[in-house]
Amino acid sequence: MIAYNDIPVFKQRLQCLPTDWDGRESILELKDADYQWPQMEWWAFYFEYKASLLLQDVCEIPGEKFDNVEFDLKRTVNWDLKAKAIKSDDHKVILNDTAAMRESIVRHGAHGKIIALCDVEYNDEKRSFQQWHDELKGGPSKYEQERRKRTSVSRYRKTRAQLTQIIFVVIEENDLASLAEMNQGRNANGAPRPPKYMLDIEDINGIGFDKLEF
Repeated sequence: MIAYNDIPVFKQRLQCLPTDWDGRESILELKDADYQWPQMEWWAFYFEYKASLLLQDVCEIPGEKFDNVEFDLKRTVNWDLKAKAIKSDDHKVILNDTAAMRESIVRHGAHGKIIALCDVEYNDEKRSFQQWHDELKGGPSKYEQERRKRTSVSRYRKTRAQLTQIIFVVIEENDLASLAEMNQGRNANGAPRPPKYMLDIEDINGIGFDKLEF
């Protein structure tokens, strides 16, 4: 499968990534770059931003678009950049829109995932980091305001992330049956999000993968 030829290039480039991401410093760096800095899951977008910089001269960025879904990058196939907080009781990574992934696989024979695994630290009980981030944004986001109206419980924000490993996964058509599907809540406007595939990284079920340790 030609998609595996992409992985050595990715590994050589991404081994230069910083591994200790302080929340405030990272958000300010994203803000200076005007790149997704208001996002609650800042650390996932920080990985996306830093990885894209290292890969921009060996990939098309962004990758191809299928309906409303645009993949992060393309080399021989489309690839997504994902980040996952390491937890002892949760090994599942939410991937992407099921229909778009299927179309990408039909077109190129495979679809790739670049998944950063991170140890994370969380906000204190007074939520001082969350307050700092909200003040930087000029107040709570529209999504946060709508969440409060629905009286949903607010998640603690991640204040630091330590990159420990990157997993490169190549998904072919016959692998899709082994992936779970899930509905992932609602968009900021309240509309339901389309179903997405989900991968259990502790039970990859024969799907091809490689890894980069830090």
